Amino acid sequence: MLIGVLALGFLALRAGNLSSATFNKTYPVITKFDNIGGLKVRASVRSAGVVVGRVASINFDDKNFQAIVTLNMDQRYQFPEDSSAKILTSGLLGEQYIGIEAGGATKNLVAGDRIKLTQSAIVLENLISQFLYSKAADVKDTEQ
Repeated sequence: MLIGVLALGFLALRAGNLSSATFNKTYPVITKFDNIGGLKVRASVRSAGVVVGRVASINFDDKNFQAIVTLNMDQRYQFPEDSSAKILTSGLLGEQYIGIEAGGATKNLVAGDRIKLTQSAIVLENLISQFLYSKAADVKDTEQ
């Protein structure tokens, strides 16, 4: 019975993406994106494939029409203030996460700083639409 309860607890943590939760101290960093695709709160923040933080919150800036994404970065990992952030996907159809590429500045990001250089999510549906429209235009041009 106890093993069943423990297994159920483990599965609940995995489903909630909490099994890799760390209880280390964090510092918030702000990012802004034009399109976050399917990015979710608690998604991982990675650098060189290593989880260095989590998405803490996602809000909408109705003045600039952008998504404001707050990251909780693990205090153990310090990044230069000119680092960049982009939304990536695990595999072709996997879940989305934020990738951090370290910059070269000597000063590091501190709590409340903003990563200014960002790249939005590449939405698969948009790529397919662009491909289909370009092919349709090619067919139309060859018929004339």
